[in-house]
Amino acid sequence: MDDQFDRRELLLHLGDMFEALSCLAKTGRPDAPAAQLAKEQESLQDFEFLRALAPNMTGAEFGARVASAFFLRPKELLETELNRNALASTVQHDLFDGNPSGWKAYVAHMQKKVSWFGTGLPAMKSGASSKPAHTEAEDASPVEASVETAPLAEWDAPDEKKGWPWPQPGSTS
Repeated sequence: MDDQFDRRELLLHLGDMFEALSCLAKTGRPDAPAAQLAKEQESLQDFEFLRALAPNMTGAEFGARVASAFFLRPKELLETELNRNALASTVQHDLFDGNPSGWKAYVAHMQKKVSWFGTGLPAMKSGASSKPAHTEAEDASPVEASVETAPLAEWDAPDEKKGWPWPQPGSTS
């Protein structure tokens, strides 16, 4: 499957997340709800996804949750095969935990550019997770499940880049 345009859109969205974080930080109001700031601040008006956040999520909390939800995205986007569930479920879990209506709005926003985003994931429950964050971190996430350890014999093998974004041998691109 040729998914280069989906990868591009997901990478652009990551940039939007970073820009939104920067604009939220510049407000100087880390304890104010991010969704409220998105309504009030002109610099945040273009970030539709901020309006999908839980009403009580502060700018500081948003920053921490974005870091957790998106830190693996660049690596995942460079993998030969996209792990679509991992790309969506980490955002669902880390940014929209306990906010199913916000998740639904976010998915609708994302599907304008990436039609498959968020499809096939289990339905969310209302209310925040009852598990403490450190316990959840110990559980295997979809991203961790997608990572396979290379056999020891392959560790010393030269790195060989195959597939997107590296051209196939003999190609002109």
